[in-house]
Amino acid sequence: MTTIAIVYFSGYGHTVKQAEAVQQGAAGVAGAEVQVYRIDQNGDLPDDALAAIGKADAIIYGSPTYMGGPAWQFKKFADKSSAVWFGQGWKNKVAAGFTNSASVNGDKFSTIQYFWTLAMQHSQVWVGTGLMPSNKKEHGPSDVNWTAGFAGALSISPSDASADEAPRSGDLETARLLGKRVAEMAARLA
Repeated sequence: MTTIAIVYFSGYGHTVKQAEAVQQGAAGVAGAEVQVYRIDQNGDLPDDALAAIGKADAIIYGSPTYMGGPAWQFKKFADKSSAVWFGQGWKNKVAAGFTNSASVNGDKFSTIQYFWTLAMQHSQVWVGTGLMPSNKKEHGPSDVNWTAGFAGALSISPSDASADEAPRSGDLETARLLGKRVAEMAARLA
């Protein structure tokens, strides 16, 4: 059995959909068990969450991109993880990340880079999407990796779109494929 923990924050519900797609992809891998930890509006998780996350083989980080980085609620979780860092409790665990914002670019890579840095401090093994971009004239938002994320899954939710409308199908499929890849890589390394 391989355990994957998804730790994320969502402000308006769009990143929830992305997290659910990641969960679906990871759970679809034989022998994978997925645990989801949603950071609340105060930046908190249940008291036992850090210990439970520490038992996982892989940790996938997620947050919307706000003002060029992850939401402060996610940063609060990351700061709390420093207690784990001192003992290198997440060393050699697989890590990956996903983010969402309203703009096509929106400096999403800054958020993924933050997740990567957090993972490197925890001595984790980073896994990117492993996907080629859909970057031809014929492609659009319904295609896989149209947003062209290599280091992590990126999604776009236009600022006037409800969580029922966005992220779009291509971004959700990209997130699903990231979850699948993480679960497969974690199983290989376990």
